[in-house]
Order: sequence, then structure tokens, then C-alpha cells
Amino acid sequence: MEKEGGKPASVVAVVTEPRFTQRYREYLEKQKLLDRQHRVEKMPDGTVALPVLGEALSEQHLRELRDRVAPGSTCVLTQLLHPVPSKKTQGCSPAQRLCLEVSRWAESRGVTWSAELEADLPRSWQRHGDLLLLSEGCFQAKQWRNLEPELWETIASALGVRRLAKRGRISPDGTRTPAVSLLLGDHGWVEHVDNGIRYKFDVTQCMFSFGNITEKLRVASLPCAGEVLVDLYAGIGYFTLPFLVHAGAAFVHACEWNPHAVVALRNNLELNGVADRCQIHFGDNRKLRLSNIADRVNLGLIPSSEEGWPIACQVLRQDAGGILHIHQNVESFPGKKLQPTGSSETEKEYRPSLQQIITNQLKNGAASDSRREMQSAAIKPEWQRWAEAAETRLATLLWQVHGKPWKTQILHIQLVKSYAPHVDHIVLDLECRPCPLVG
Repeated sequence: MEKEGGKPASVVAVVTEPRFTQRYREYLEKQKLLDRQHRVEKMPDGTVALPVLGEALSEQHLRELRDRVAPGSTCVLTQLLHPVPSKKTQGCSPAQRLCLEVSRWAESRGVTWSAELEADLPRSWQRHGDLLLLSEGCFQAKQWRNLEPELWETIASALGVRRLAKRGRISPDGTRTPAVSLLLGDHGWVEHVDNGIRYKFDVTQCMFSFGNITEKLRVASLPCAGEVLVDLYAGIGYFTLPFLVHAGAAFVHACEWNPHAVVALRNNLELNGVADRCQIHFGDNRKLRLSNIADRVNLGLIPSSEEGWPIACQVLRQDAGGILHIHQNVESFPGKKLQPTGSSETEKEYRPSLQQIITNQLKNGAASDSRREMQSAAIKPEWQRWAEAAETRLATLLWQVHGKPWKTQILHIQLVKSYAPHVDHIVLDLECRPCPLVG
């Protein structure tokens, strides 16, 4: 990702004498190694630094510059801590710069530039270090096929990266494997730092949602000291790591059935120094043999985690219960009845008022920002209706699993993100406690 606040991160540059600058520039341009987003800079000792793409030049490139391109030249690498954007970069957005570079290059290859091709360019993307992940709907026109693979090299050069990948549809294989194609580069492994937590993963095999940052921050602030947590859909550690690193959970049981995500999860636990406080359960969580162990259960699967509700009830502590964090995509199309498929009209309904929800939240120490969001977000009746139906269904499941009645209480409803005007990703925090025995 680019540095926050729009400030450029440091870049690598190759340093030589001014009289060799043009030779170096021509060679770097020919090798598609010149970073056109930043200016060539004069150094305090009179030498010149030419920004290059990637983390470093190979020894072969450096040798060619010294021995063949400019014999006798000084040729060393340096880091420009405060690189200056080029005039071209300052004058247009990344999307505009991409359009300019690609159109010029395509026309030089004999392609007639058209509005259709311009509309087929990406307008946004995800940047992971030196890898750019393009969205699914771009470069669909047939004309692009005749321009590969040089097309991808041109795009990477225009946007200042070394590797390029393109997103496809998520595979309907249950593991939510992303259909990502690597267009340029030899591997898809990237590293992303989120709230001080390191996530390393292969973008061609594992998902990473930047839109979940608000929920990861909220999870990190929860009071979990001394608690045992079960994360039923751990992935690469999206929520497992914030619970361990920041929220202070004593131990996490992380469930995941995508083998590629398990490899990344195991690596990320080691990277963040919390591997000794987590056990990975590889396979279908519906067959999990854990029970009577959890103070909290995280169900971070969308569009629905309902298939995991029975096992979530099973792993909650029988003596004290705990809290469920239930993710769900809720639709708000007019006339659509929103309730979990397993709910029944004969089950007891519990319909807390908006004031009750806010009061419960205040009692449980939710942050003031969340309270303000709750007051506005709870206006959507679809969220509240779904939460009430989910609560009713889970109260019944708890009774069935444990053989005794439980009391449930809606603590909080959190908006994570909206996919469209009528689809919202929300999280329900549901407190579940066994009823005390009478007599």
C-alpha cells in the first residue's frame, strides 16, 4: 500500500556522475526499470540519482551499467527518503497517468485508440508494495490480447510497480479462493501492515479485504484479557491476530479449511510473535471437536455465517457462556423478509427497542464513536429485524446444544461496509449466558 496521507515512501535510486546520466536513463528506460513517477535528483556531492522501480537493481544490471553502458562510471544504489514527484505525476491522477501512458504506447504499436479502450482501463486498484492488484472488470476488450505481455509491463511502469495481478470472481469452492491471475512477476506473495500487525499472504490464493479495517480496529479494542476465543473462519488471521496482538486474548483456536490460507496464517502468527497462543484447526469447522471452552466466538464469514452457528453454541462455556460476533450481509430491498432460514414462527421472539440496544451497549463499555454510529445505523429496520431473528434462532440452538435454557442479549450492531445502496455488511455482538438453575 502507498504511505498514508498521500506522502510518497522512500524509493531506490542508482547514483552516477552527471556526464553519464543520459546513458543510464536510456538503459533503464529500455529495461523498463526507470521510475517515471519521481524526479532525477542531484546529490550533495554533485552526483545524480535516477529513481528505479522495485526494491533494488540486480547485480547483472549494475555490472552492465559499469562495464558496458558507461565504462568507468560510479554505479551505486541509494535510498531517496524524500523523493520528489515528477512534473507529469504532479499534474494528473494515477488513473489519468495510466491512460496517458497506455494510449501513447498502444498507438505506437499501431492500435487506434478509442473511447471503448479508455473505458476499459481500471479506475482503481489495490497496491501491495511492488504488486498492483487490478479489478475484475478491466481489460475485457479483444484488442488487448494482441498487446500482451508488453501491455502489463507498460502498466507496471506507469504506476511504479514490478508485479501485476488481476482479480476474477471468487471461486465457489467453499474456501473463498480468489480467482486472481498473475500478469507480471514470478510470485504473488505480498506483505501488508495493518494497525501494527503484519499480514503476509499470496494474493492469488488468499483474500484480503481493506474494507474490514474498521472491524479489525474495533476487535483490537475489545477487552479480551484472559479469554479463550474460537475464530471459526480465521483465513490468514484477519481477526485472529488483532484478538491476540491488541485485545489481549489468552488463547485463540483458529479454524480454516483453505490450505493456502493456513500456510499464511501459520506464518503470520510467527511474524507477529503470537504462535504460542494459537492452535490452528485445519478442516471443516462443522466437524470441530472442541466444546465448552470459549469466552468468545468470532464468525467472520459473509454473506452469512449461519452454518457455523451450531458449532459456535457448542464451543461456548457451559458454566458462563460468552459473546458471539456474528457477521452477515443484510439486504434492505423493499418487501424482502429478513430472517435466518432456520428460524421458526413458533420460537419465542425478543424485540428490544432501539433505546434498549443503546443502553446495553453503554453498559458494556462500547466506544463513544460506536455509540454515535449505533444511533444512526440502528435506524435501518432491516438490521434490527435480522438481529432479533438471529437472536431468537441462537437462543433455540443453545437450548438444543446444551439441554438447558439460555438468555441472550443484543449488545451492539456494527456496520462494517456497504456493498451497494441495499447491501450492508454488519456484525452482531450477541451475549449468551446460561440461565441459573431454580430450586
